[in-house]
Amino acid sequence: MGRRSGLVKPRALDFGEARVEGLRYREGERAVPLKLIIANKAYSSWSLRPWILLAHFHIPFEEVVIPLDLPETREKILEHSPSGKCPALHDGAVEVWESLSIVEYIAEKFPEKAIWPRGKAARAHARSLACEMHAGFQALRQHCPSQFHRPVRKIALTPEVEADIQRIETAWAHAREAHGKTGPFLFGRFTAADAMFAPVVNRFHTYDVPVKRATREYMDAVMALPAWKAWTADAEAETWRIQKYESL
Repeated sequence: MGRRSGLVKPRALDFGEARVEGLRYREGERAVPLKLIIANKAYSSWSLRPWILLAHFHIPFEEVVIPLDLPETREKILEHSPSGKCPALHDGAVEVWESLSIVEYIAEKFPEKAIWPRGKAARAHARSLACEMHAGFQALRQHCPSQFHRPVRKIALTPEVEADIQRIETAWAHAREAHGKTGPFLFGRFTAADAMFAPVVNRFHTYDVPVKRATREYMDAVMALPAWKAWTADAEAETWRIQKYESL
């Protein structure tokens, strides 16, 4: 389901044939139609969203990892993404950038997979949450950046961050109560809404944020996913470091 290239060795991962992290293929051994360009797995929350979605739904893709904060980073990303940012998705001649746009493209391309909930009301609710995540929670993002190899430890939280946390917990509980009683995720089964909030799970866990029991149970369900474990293993194996994130 992912094959690395860019500044690291290319590979292909097929989560449909693997229990945890997927089978890796050398470049040229297997043709995959989708190419996902991402940044460091240790830090890139936006990259995680489409990656975990593709991985969870067993959709093969080529993975291109471009490390952040290097002199050549922007030039390398611009080779794949007109915005100069990650992630981006290539499907032949089709280019898609921005996480939520990539999610919608995947849902359109693979209608047989329940990327969004099947029910009309649940689907509208899930899309609303995804958009709220895409546009909001700036205080949490800035104060508690995504970090996948940092030891779990608390940091002091500002009132603005605490307000974001409260809203997220309320939103998760509402989704679970309204549409999620058939499974452990926001809408029962894992969907794009869960993918959009996956980096928040990392933030809550990594910074040891005090949360309600139901929130922790949801976080544990996300963190138990094979795709989550594969991303985490890759992030921990990376050797790139960005000091501003490491110092928190």
